[in-house]
Amino acid sequence: MVSYQTILILKPDLDEAQVDQALEKVTGFLAKYSGSCLKVEKWGKKRLSYRIKKSRFGYYLNIYHTCESLKVSSLEIDYKLFDLILKFLVIRLDDKEIERALNQEYSENSEETVRDSKRTND
Repeated sequence: MVSYQTILILKPDLDEAQVDQALEKVTGFLAKYSGSCLKVEKWGKKRLSYRIKKSRFGYYLNIYHTCESLKVSSLEIDYKLFDLILKFLVIRLDDKEIERALNQEYSENSEETVRDSKRTND
């Protein structure tokens, strides 16, 4: 099995229960193609840099998963047909990258701290 990172942008008008249902459907897609979900990060609702399907905002999900490399294109087709997904990106990860990602803890505060430290260094 090959490790991947998928970033999904969902429609902004979803509440938390609908986001969880969409996440269940995405994990169902992964199971359909003999993959498994390793880690899910909910990044929350964020402003987009440009409009996507008439939306200024989107709900971001970051998913680390495994999948057979020949079935990734079929998985991407399912993402395209799923109406709650505005955009997606699937990236192949090597062993070092997936290990680092699984050991790293995501939090909103750490992202803001990184941004603030970059501003003070400039």
